[in-house]
Amino acid sequence: MKGRFVLHLVTLAAASLLLVPAAASAQSMNAEEFYRRATTLQKKGPMALFSRGEIKLLTNEGAAAGRRAREQRLAALQAGTHPRYCPPQDVRGMDRSEFMTRLGAIPQADRARIDMLEATNRLLAAKYPCKR
Repeated sequence: MKGRFVLHLVTLAAASLLLVPAAASAQSMNAEEFYRRATTLQKKGPMALFSRGEIKLLTNEGAAAGRRAREQRLAALQAGTHPRYCPPQDVRGMDRSEFMTRLGAIPQADRARIDMLEATNRLLAAKYPCKR
């Protein structure tokens, strides 16, 4: 149960903060590294609670990607261009399981070449496509 809670913290923070406005922050981790590290934490189960530094790092990385994706979407709307994704007004993000499943569905070779911002945009575009 505690292991699920920890994974929930990591992925929920990444997913739920996708729509929270904030200043952009630098991305330093590619999507493959994030996925690998989050999966490793998940496999630790309850012992992951002892990896607070790792949890914080992943949570911050996911949150930063979410903020930047949202900022890009809002900037596109303001500029009159098409955003990459179009969530409903009342959306609050994805649950941890869906987030990790969608991230894992991106081919490993692609995850290794993209950062979490690009991965987040891809996940959101697949879940919330824009009608054109």
